[in-house]
Amino acid sequence: MDDLDATLIHLFATEPRIGVLEASRRLGVARGTVQARLDKLGAAGVIQGWGPELSPDAIGYPVTAFLTLEIRQGSGHEVIAEHLAGIPEVLEAFTITGAGDMWCRVVARSNADLQRVIDAVLSDAGIVRSSTVIALATQIPYRVRPLLDAAVASG
Repeated sequence: MDDLDATLIHLFATEPRIGVLEASRRLGVARGTVQARLDKLGAAGVIQGWGPELSPDAIGYPVTAFLTLEIRQGSGHEVIAEHLAGIPEVLEAFTITGAGDMWCRVVARSNADLQRVIDAVLSDAGIVRSSTVIALATQIPYRVRPLLDAAVASG
């Protein structure tokens, strides 16, 4: 990845509807160059999607919580992940080290609705217990662009 790749990513992240032709005009490079770079970044997995970013809060899910799950020995993380994938309010899940076995971020319509979401998560017999932490405010939203800048700067 070089400076042009980073500049393209920043441009499309800031203005996702800009289009390849306008990007090529702004950056002073050929349209084919922009398209080839975007294709390369997509094939390498650097760019993972072009869809709109959604706000759970804006679509009616203002409560965010983090669940640490303990999984019954022998249940398997994949089976639990399949169960969690069937619950729309589970935004992401990770196998972790430490006190628990799996961590997931969930959203809910209210604190009372959060109980329904937790109950849905715990409905799989492979999950022994859960501890929940409710987010009060987002201090730093999910971001990757500063990491991109650091990677490009370090060469």
